[in-house]
Amino acid sequence: MEVNPLSIILVKSDSKGDRLLFRYPYTLPQQFQTSVTPARKTPYSLIHTGDDILQHAPPSNICFDQLYGISDKDLATLFAVKSELCNQKFELKVNDVRFVSHPTLLRSDPGSDQKSSDIQINVVFALHAQASSSVVKSYYELSKRIGIALIYEERRDGYFSREIKTMVAVMDENSALQEQEQPTGATGTGGSVGTGSGTGPAGTSGQTVVTCATAAGIAVGVFDTILKNTTLAQFIKTIYHDLCTTGLLNVTMNQTVTLSFCLPQKAHQFHKKGMAVEPETIDRCLESLKPYHGMLLLVDPSELFDCVPPSGANMLLQLIEVYNPLKSLQNMASDAELLIDHVYQLVGHLVYWAKATIIYPLCETNVYVIAPDAQLNIHSNLSDKFATKFPGMSLFEVISDFSLPTSIGHLTTPLQHPARQGRLAQMVLWMLQHHLLMQLHTYVQFVANLDGIEEDEFGGAATGRCSSDRAHALHALYGSSAPSASSSQPLAVPTGGNRKHSLSEDRYSDSLSALLTTAASVTSNTRPSSASHRSNISHSSVGGLQTASSTDNDESIASIDDDDKLKRLLAAFPEPDRKAVARIPAASNPEDLALMVRLWKAGYFKGEHHLEEIMYFENLRRSQLLQLVDKFREVLIIYETEDPAIASLYSDQPAE
Repeated sequence: MEVNPLSIILVKSDSKGDRLLFRYPYTLPQQFQTSVTPARKTPYSLIHTGDDILQHAPPSNICFDQLYGISDKDLATLFAVKSELCNQKFELKVNDVRFVSHPTLLRSDPGSDQKSSDIQINVVFALHAQASSSVVKSYYELSKRIGIALIYEERRDGYFSREIKTMVAVMDENSALQEQEQPTGATGTGGSVGTGSGTGPAGTSGQTVVTCATAAGIAVGVFDTILKNTTLAQFIKTIYHDLCTTGLLNVTMNQTVTLSFCLPQKAHQFHKKGMAVEPETIDRCLESLKPYHGMLLLVDPSELFDCVPPSGANMLLQLIEVYNPLKSLQNMASDAELLIDHVYQLVGHLVYWAKATIIYPLCETNVYVIAPDAQLNIHSNLSDKFATKFPGMSLFEVISDFSLPTSIGHLTTPLQHPARQGRLAQMVLWMLQHHLLMQLHTYVQFVANLDGIEEDEFGGAATGRCSSDRAHALHALYGSSAPSASSSQPLAVPTGGNRKHSLSEDRYSDSLSALLTTAASVTSNTRPSSASHRSNISHSSVGGLQTASSTDNDESIASIDDDDKLKRLLAAFPEPDRKAVARIPAASNPEDLALMVRLWKAGYFKGEHHLEEIMYFENLRRSQLLQLVDKFREVLIIYETEDPAIASLYSDQPAE
């Protein structure tokens, strides 16, 4: 996808007429100048015109990534729009070039209604016709900002009027010189054509080439003079070069107004060649920003203040002073004494300007793997940069440890020197900055294992259907590499109608019958227990029997409370899922089941939330979550993948 501008054109329209004041670039590359007019072998050679119209290539106005083939007069006519078209988007497509601008109406006297004092300013960007809508929108915003800056400076000290006078004076002076030299040039050309030995067509062709070359030379001379004498032309030149090199603008108009602008489709290619990150992708990432996320700077901190307006410089300085890739955004906000919303805005601004990226704070449990589109080919210079940053280390040797998903803790041992562990952390951060590594998070999906449960109710066909449903759920999570079971134990093999029970059925029947027996005993023994209690009070002489009876009664009350609690917790699940959970041994523990139900109700077991997010919002330790997942492994499936919000910044779409 082409994001560089072909040309920047400045056109004005007022009561004195329409003028193209300046355009940049105004010189074509040397290789084009030598190839545009090939030499004729003899004056009698014919030029092939191509009678078959189907053989003609579509007309093009692009040559070596520059605008070509449209005269300055035609450009002035096209973009000197009427006042009715001002202050809105203007877009025009000519062959393979798309022109985008925001015409601005400037009134010399805001209180006057005279239209003769109005000036239409149009800063036009020439782009490739196949540029995406987001690129077109970005250049439209830039044209709008330039127009607003020109209006502000014109009202402040008449800046634009002075620049117009200088540009028009240079053009008028060159026009006067051309008029004085025209008679002499015409005589010389006529004599040359008349005395030449070539035929009419050959002479005409030579005259056309000379005329075009002369016109091009005059235009170059005029724009060279304008570029030397006006700061507005220098301002446009700086914008063009910055857009083509980095996509970041930080230029000052008339030493007063600073224009800051970022073209993200170009800026993010500086860190990852060939990838175009759309603004919508960055917005989705920033909308998913959470307090537990972290920030990783991609440039030196001294380069950050060019992209932040003066009003936010103090807050950015506070954030940079406490910056640490091992800290979360919430911790940095607390250390910098800033609101978390302000930190979100600062971090979002830095991410948009390709100065920082979003990560999860670096820790030993982080799992990393080589990014699928890591630039590790033989033509990449990253290995040399890595060797310069870390002398004595090889990039390929270090990154080979992450060929399979590996945590930092697996690459370190408690016996290692702290300096070596810190060096490994620095190398991981460097590889993250260059998008060589990708972090994987653990997600949890609830998939009820109904094998053996519904066989008693609906027969073997129901079991096959449940197994098929589970297989579809696993396939949706893993694709073609779906595992055969949710735990280390194999799935129950479907059997025919001659087998009535399986091990899972016996376990489920035993647990379910135990719950039913306990509930029945609770109902039948409530009244006798009260009578027995009163009988024991009346026969206080039998002390040992009284003590034993009271102890049994306390245990019975405790079991009643636990059983009621288990019933209430299991009631949160739908009927099929309830049976699958009830047969798990850990479901008989009220604390484990309560945590399971709590996270299930919150929607954390839908494969959309990773462990770090659950830990933060539910105030849990990693060990607690892992133990819970292990206890309920028959219904909880875990898998590792990247965080969609962060991964979108790494591999969005390739630039064509």
